[in-house]
Amino acid sequence: MIDLSTAAIELVDAGSFLLALGMMGIAALYASVGHGGASGYLAAMAIASVPPAQMRPTALILNLAVSVVGTMAFFRAGYVRSKVFVPLVVMAVPMAYLGGGMKLPPGVFHGLLAVGLTLAGVRLFYAPRQRAKLCEPTVPVLMVVGGLLGFVSGLIGVGGGIFLTPLLILLGWADARTAAGISAPFIFVNSAAGLAGLCKAGDVHVLPEWPLFLICVLVGGSFGATWGSGRAPDLRLRQALGAVLAAAVVKLFLVAVGHA
Repeated sequence: MIDLSTAAIELVDAGSFLLALGMMGIAALYASVGHGGASGYLAAMAIASVPPAQMRPTALILNLAVSVVGTMAFFRAGYVRSKVFVPLVVMAVPMAYLGGGMKLPPGVFHGLLAVGLTLAGVRLFYAPRQRAKLCEPTVPVLMVVGGLLGFVSGLIGVGGGIFLTPLLILLGWADARTAAGISAPFIFVNSAAGLAGLCKAGDVHVLPEWPLFLICVLVGGSFGATWGSGRAPDLRLRQALGAVLAAAVVKLFLVAVGHA
């Protein structure tokens, strides 16, 4: 079970406060495209030298909260497409649970996370061009894609939206806002399954400041989801977050090499 013994809000130091503000901005930006923000939270925690044992569960808890906000906003706007969403999660949930339950050596975890954040950074700088004509994917293909994304998501502690959204657009399975509407609930169930896998594997310790982080990401996520369900995010903001991910990737690779 998750160890919530440290959940009491204590006096927050300046570093934790700045990290909380950074997470609020990350949540706002990610929620604007239907994402929970886990890759951004992981990047921020990597820069802050948070231990790997605390990174995954903390990121997944925050991801759950923001993805709920995003799901509600995009559902109200009519962008959740169940014909694509349901086959994706049929395999994603058990595979995210399996990935979340795997304990990785610190060096391997940092290396995999660096690769994941690199892909996330590319997604921020590069917006895939929407196809002129959309196509309907088959159920087996969606199940395979969901299973692969679910396993990777559980393994590194993200919801998978940063990979799913561009894939839906590139393959012509959804337009940009529909892709966001599909990704938001996909992230929620993936994050829940990954967190359940972590709990099954043993005690999960979150950062003591997680209640503060939770409040901040809910505020940021609410703003971002409302904004994003009506218009596209600003390129400059995405580039700024991409720079944060790049800094985290460099640090993670150095740490991974140090553990090798």
